Amino acid sequence: MLATIAAIREVALARVAAATSSEELEAIRVQYLGKKGELTGVLRGMGKLPPEERPRVGQMANQVREELERALQEAKEDLSRREQAERLRAEAIDVTLPGRPVSRGYRHPLYQTLNEIKAIFMGLGFDVAEGPEVESDYYNFEALNLPKEHPARDMQDSFYITEDVLLRTHTSPVQARVMEARRPQVPIRIIAPGKVYRRDDDATHSPMFFQVEGLLVDKRVTFGELKGTLMAFIKQMFGDQVRVRFRPSYFPFTEPSAEVDMSCVMCGGSGCRVCGHSGWLEILGCGMVHPRVLSMSGYDPEEVSGFAFGLGVDRVAMLKYGVDDLRLFYENDLRFLRQF
Repeated sequence: MLATIAAIREVALARVAAATSSEELEAIRVQYLGKKGELTGVLRGMGKLPPEERPRVGQMANQVREELERALQEAKEDLSRREQAERLRAEAIDVTLPGRPVSRGYRHPLYQTLNEIKAIFMGLGFDVAEGPEVESDYYNFEALNLPKEHPARDMQDSFYITEDVLLRTHTSPVQARVMEARRPQVPIRIIAPGKVYRRDDDATHSPMFFQVEGLLVDKRVTFGELKGTLMAFIKQMFGDQVRVRFRPSYFPFTEPSAEVDMSCVMCGGSGCRVCGHSGWLEILGCGMVHPRVLSMSGYDPEEVSGFAFGLGVDRVAMLKYGVDDLRLFYENDLRFLRQF
């Protein structure tokens, strides 16, 4: 029995010393020290030995067990250190190499333009107001002096959801909502930026586009204040060299009304293909708030007056950046967007 234990010790220790992986060490442990292992079997068979031999055999078997357990633990720790060192070598990073460049995102040019417009008008004392994009027929048309069957409705090809609900065709409904909510408070000085929807789709029109509506209501508001406000905006947006003119026009919700032109940013006013060789480009529409719009919102047109204006953010961006096709802003072509 002693010879058997000595043979087990010699073979087992040799295998532990030659092991090259944690899995191999575990297999050796199970083979010799497991429940059915060779050394465990020797200990279980001690009951068959003569009583006088049992102490010597038991002592030697326990010594070999302890020696094997110690050798297995040391080998396991050594392998673990070697495996970790190998992983570190394999996963080493050369910190002296230049890092990989990270692509930076930028605001879309339309949002850049919208933020610039908002900043200019906020600097002029206007607050920002918002309203729903899915709007009722009343606020989109009737509260703005566009009753049902009014011919001016044909100017705005609309997306109707039901007979009385549609996607708003302008942000002007916000002015009616704000006046209703604040009546009879004055002054009201707001801009209403947001998305609007019309059934248009060509190089200069999109079925969805951005608009900014402006409104000022107070006592003794004049057309001169409207002109001064819009000229200040245009010159801040496009530069002091730009010339501005007002042309009489018609809008159902303002009276008198005007279209505002500025000298062509492409040719400086000398005439080119972009401006139709006229030297002028239309930039926005405006006018004094119609008395009926004021009264429908709860204000007395004999006591207060106001002005309103509306401009397309997409058009301003086209003029500011010299883009000749509106659809480029919505096609998500990175070659185009990265220029901004």
